[in-house]
Amino acid sequence: MRALVTGGAGFIGSHLCERLLAKGATVSVIDDLSTGRIENIEHLKNDSKFKFIEGSVRDGKALDPLIEKSDVVFHLAAAVGVQLIVDRPVHTIETNIHGTEMVLEFANKYSKKVLIASTSEVYGKSESIPFHEDDDTILGSTMFSRWSYACSKAIDEFLAFAYHDQYGLEVVVSRLFNTIGPRQVGYYGMVVPRFVERALKGEPIQIYGDGKQSRCFAYVGDVVEAIIGLAESNEAAGKVFNVGSNEEISIEELADLVINKTDSSSKKEFISYKEAYGKAFDDMQRRVPCLERIKAATGYEPKTSLAQTLEIIIDHFRGKDK
Repeated sequence: MRALVTGGAGFIGSHLCERLLAKGATVSVIDDLSTGRIENIEHLKNDSKFKFIEGSVRDGKALDPLIEKSDVVFHLAAAVGVQLIVDRPVHTIETNIHGTEMVLEFANKYSKKVLIASTSEVYGKSESIPFHEDDDTILGSTMFSRWSYACSKAIDEFLAFAYHDQYGLEVVVSRLFNTIGPRQVGYYGMVVPRFVERALKGEPIQIYGDGKQSRCFAYVGDVVEAIIGLAESNEAAGKVFNVGSNEEISIEELADLVINKTDSSSKKEFISYKEAYGKAFDDMQRRVPCLERIKAATGYEPKTSLAQTLEIIIDHFRGKDK
């Protein structure tokens, strides 16, 4: 397999590159390093089957030859993270929509299979738990920039399926639910690395809102196996799949678990969304996936529990401090 990974220097992308190389694939990466980090892939640079290009998926001249020479495109490049979305909504919308437009245009030009990484955010404020792939989406007001990310990724999905319906392009959409693991950073609002860093320093763990909002966190190693499984499936094209874990936990319970796992003296500190983001913020209370469709298609089931994943992440942070 000759694979192109857009956003391959990012948290999930770098783990995907590692796994593809381990399976014998030739891997090319294009990443503008706006949120990705070169240190995530530094250890891969000496592999003769790995190539890194610093550039944007919005640059057609750079993207065209990379897609032409690939068998499959894993499109992970996107503006992600709640803090980034709130701070830079124009960047979020333009990066996500135009980047996907370019990837699909050239993939269609050369008839290449594409796997597009979408997000559980597209379900919006739906209360139909667990979320099924064909459920309606319920987005909040356009006055809240928080929903611009969900809307931009929903447009990505619409565009992907339009290419599939109109041109027969092999496109698979994976909706990722709160992926966590080593290399994820807290700069852009990711909650687990933020909690772990503060706990290891004995600093107050800041919980936004009342902490009763719940999420399902999936280990990145399990997630990349799911993504590759979807790319290898002969029956996934033209469909969307939830990818993640269905082990639900509230954010306050997550803070308690991190404190316990790190044997930390940190205290919990509750702050309002307005205090955290500088403006009013519209959140969803629960986000739980139904995983029946991906299990039927690929046999996928999450193998790593949240407790095990936290131990991996904590060891990673402790190793960095040595």
